[in-house]
Amino acid sequence: MTSFPLRRKLAVLPFVLLLLGGAAACGGENSKTSCGVNSCTVTFDRGVDASASVLGVKAELVKVQGEMVTLKIGGQTVTVPAGDGQQSDGFDVSVQSVTKDHVVVKISHSG
Repeated sequence: MTSFPLRRKLAVLPFVLLLLGGAAACGGENSKTSCGVNSCTVTFDRGVDASASVLGVKAELVKVQGEMVTLKIGGQTVTVPAGDGQQSDGFDVSVQSVTKDHVVVKISHSG
């Protein structure tokens, strides 16, 4: 009878490790990240080289011209207007806000 609770604990362990590993995988330079299972919100600092590692890819802020934000997601460049979204290499990329100090972008797996 004692082996059943042990099996249940062992079955749950990989899921716990996956969630902890996914949360630990978010991070970057001159940026702040907040990640869930399938999406991350990244706040990039403007005026500096800013990047983040999210969902297994590197996301970089390339430039901001007015309300147009150019990003490099996993090596592919995409330009997205503020308040809108685009697809890039299997990811949905939407620019949530642009201020003089920060750019907030949501990146999620497509489909």
